[in-house]
Amino acid sequence: MGNTVVEAVRGLVPALADRAQETDTAGRVPDKTVRELIDSGVFRMLQPRRHGGLEADPVDFYAAVRVVSAACCSTGWLASVLGVHPWHLALFSGQAQDEVWRSDPDTLLSSAYAPVGRLTPADGGYQLTGHWSFSSGCEYARWALLGALVVGDQGRPVDFMTVLVPRTDYRIEQVWDVVGLRGTASNDIVVDKAFVPAHRVIRNYEQAQLSGPGQQVNPGPLYRIPFAAVFTTAVTAPVLGAAAGGYESYLSVMNERVRLSLGGGRFAEDPYAQVAIARAASDVDAAILQTDRNIAELLAHASDGRDIPMELRLRTRRDQVRGTERAVAAIDLLFKTAGGNSLRRGNPIERAWRDAHAGSVHVANDTERTLAMYGRGAFGLTVEDNLV
Repeated sequence: MGNTVVEAVRGLVPALADRAQETDTAGRVPDKTVRELIDSGVFRMLQPRRHGGLEADPVDFYAAVRVVSAACCSTGWLASVLGVHPWHLALFSGQAQDEVWRSDPDTLLSSAYAPVGRLTPADGGYQLTGHWSFSSGCEYARWALLGALVVGDQGRPVDFMTVLVPRTDYRIEQVWDVVGLRGTASNDIVVDKAFVPAHRVIRNYEQAQLSGPGQQVNPGPLYRIPFAAVFTTAVTAPVLGAAAGGYESYLSVMNERVRLSLGGGRFAEDPYAQVAIARAASDVDAAILQTDRNIAELLAHASDGRDIPMELRLRTRRDQVRGTERAVAAIDLLFKTAGGNSLRRGNPIERAWRDAHAGSVHVANDTERTLAMYGRGAFGLTVEDNLV
């Protein structure tokens, strides 16, 4: 089924590419595009079968995201981030899943995972207050997954949670005006003293230990691989797609270009340009191969009922951040060698360059910190982090 969705999104590519500039200029993905993505099945790829989902191989999901992102990275970013949330909701209680999907399996969720919310214990749950930034595609969603800290009697945080909040309990502040990923409309979410019942809360510690309540009702192996791997790879996949799309645009445009300087001649015959193409293609290929390998190994461990070793968790994060780094290096090289014409706003190479750099600053792409974690593990030191 995953391959079928990949083919469906391939069919959307011409239209998505035609709308890419409109999306960038308007600062949001057109409603028509979101509808087409829903109809393609990409948002149901990681959704549980019990709620109409496909429970597809996540490697196929990331492939679909890269296809969309190559045509329009803002659209691919939404496909990835909104598409990974059904997987996360599957880790919540069955009651929470039923509330979201019982009446409409196509219901979308956005997120803002930074633990800036404050949860105060209340009868039957918690009271939530907070102001979150960077909730991509929140205007298309009817629920939000938000990070929050439980505050104890002394006013100090005692636990880190992710909470599920309906659209009726928060407001969206339109603040998104940025240089890259402009079409993601990653606006702010504000909650003021909303009640969150206990069944709509999941402890991040339990999640990291692969022991969330949702695994009681969703026993498939897809829901027994780490959040740190599934979500962070969903952040890297659109950046890889942008680099791949920029590469294809570069080949198409530069193949026919004739130099007006540096001795003239066809650009395609310049050995330095040929080397640049080889380096960029190799970096993107290497990143895709490594990330796909790691996700496949994680799923194989879960399918066989084996514990997932810390070494594999750390390797997955290592290769995920390096994947983003390689993608940015590839598009940087292409942007530089494309010459002055790559500076013109609206051309695909320029847009891919902006979008890839914008995606690279996401906290999941904190390269140095993540590589340091891998190094600690390689030296046999203890690694404690929610994103591993």
